[in-house]
Amino acid sequence: MSIELPEAKILAEQMNKELRGKRIKTYHLEDCERLQRIGFINKDLGAFDQLVGRKIESVISRGNAIRVKLDNEVNLILAPEYGGEIFYHKETAASAKFHLRIDFSDGSALTVRLTSMGGIYVLKDNELSRSYIFKRDFNTEILSPLDEEFTFERFSKLLADNNRALKSVLVGKDAVVVGLSNSAFQDILYRAMLHPKRKASELNVNERQNLYEAIKRVLHERMQLNGKDQFRDFYGKQGGYIPAMGPNMKQQKCPRCGTSIEKLNIGGGQVSLCPKCQV
Repeated sequence: MSIELPEAKILAEQMNKELRGKRIKTYHLEDCERLQRIGFINKDLGAFDQLVGRKIESVISRGNAIRVKLDNEVNLILAPEYGGEIFYHKETAASAKFHLRIDFSDGSALTVRLTSMGGIYVLKDNELSRSYIFKRDFNTEILSPLDEEFTFERFSKLLADNNRALKSVLVGKDAVVVGLSNSAFQDILYRAMLHPKRKASELNVNERQNLYEAIKRVLHERMQLNGKDQFRDFYGKQGGYIPAMGPNMKQQKCPRCGTSIEKLNIGGGQVSLCPKCQV
């Protein structure tokens, strides 16, 4: 289950409420060899020694990434963006599956496990600027759809000045916003009734407005419903948002018009769409 902007926001708010002020007693790492080889965790696992004795000051998110800020200029960056779980345990989680387990001085614990692509990193403040994930998601020069600065006027200008297909404009390393992955993209385009191969610069004012409203609406609904239906939050509670478009629509018909749903390969991933509604 991918962790996109809504789920990262849910987790960060729950973690900040539950963990702020807790002191780390010890940590444990398991099955990290593969993660090290592909760069999903610190190459030097000794970096995690910096966690011991540190107190959590705050937890925030931006895009798909979560920053756990500790005292002494230490940070834990978590980005289970293409599949992962972050859980809280009131008691030490000896039997839980994890790549990282943190035990707190009050007997509670945190576990993190990646099930696909993502990241678990311990970084000092002066190392954050060298982190790809941190630079990508916490770069305030790139808008987050949850920012107050994400206005229709600014978004509309970004679209008008961009001659790329909507998939690359909204998703990926060169996107004009952070935090949207393929799952959210499919729902947003379906809500906005736009074809994913349309070029951003070719949208008229009404289409740009529909796209902007669809982004806001999909993200708001996902947060209101505690994330996607395959997501489990910090306490293990399942999300309630059922995607309107995506893999679940295989061999299904469009709820609006009854047309058979089609799949396209766009930008390195499959996108489901209604060929009649999305033009």
